[in-house]
Amino acid sequence: MDLEKKFLSDFLTDLNANRVVLPTLPEVAMQVRNAVGDPQATTARIEKIINSDPALSTKLLKVVNSPAYRGSEPITNLRMAITRLGTNQVRNLATGLVMEQLYQVTSTDNIKQHLKDLWLHSTRVATLSHVIAKRFTKLKPDEAMLAGLIHDIGTLPVLNRASLFPELLEDDEKLVAVMRSLHTMIGPAVLDEWGFSRDMVIVSAEHEDIYQARDGEVDYVDVIIVANLHSYLGSQNRLAKINWEEVPAFARIGMTPDDSFAAMEEARDEMREMQGILASSG
Repeated sequence: MDLEKKFLSDFLTDLNANRVVLPTLPEVAMQVRNAVGDPQATTARIEKIINSDPALSTKLLKVVNSPAYRGSEPITNLRMAITRLGTNQVRNLATGLVMEQLYQVTSTDNIKQHLKDLWLHSTRVATLSHVIAKRFTKLKPDEAMLAGLIHDIGTLPVLNRASLFPELLEDDEKLVAVMRSLHTMIGPAVLDEWGFSRDMVIVSAEHEDIYQARDGEVDYVDVIIVANLHSYLGSQNRLAKINWEEVPAFARIGMTPDDSFAAMEEARDEMREMQGILASSG
């Protein structure tokens, strides 16, 4: 059995036996999510939790004052942000804004580069998803953005395991192949562990099913599929070669590929600013 097949086989065996080490959601995000889910929680309590992380509070205020969220008056403090946006939007934003911590681990240069690339890709998909959801659907743009940030979360345990296989790390093609094969299997386990919604779990499992004919109303999987395709334009990625006319998600959302191009062009500055906030450290 070659290295790639052995890695896949051993990983799946350990996954089925609950022996795969899953990443932990940053503590401040867990506290915010728990507080928002508590009927007794007050705005002051949520504000206090977010303020305990200066980098998070600074980023959150930048986001809510960005073109994607900006109202008629600037938001100058967290209390205003929570009041204007509501606790659910603040929960999603806070969760997404601390997710970058998971991609900043001490490891080999190869893994560090993969993590950096994955995070930048996730922020790109997140900003694209926000625009698609807001302009073409009745889905919540903040949920779509969070879906973009977590859609590839299953790659983290795979890279963590790969760090134990120097030979695999030296073969980038095989490393990418095992990440692609496994991340949609492990992603749902990670998000289940974190207590994320069923919608987010499904995104992590099905966003690679590009040609699948899906039933029911348009959902976040459709949005992520389209955003993912946009994110790879001009790259050497296999998804850059796909004929968009054959992708059911466009019709399910109710737009043509040309419609999506026009929307992205109109929102280019908005997306650039949002991605800059998401991708910046601290």
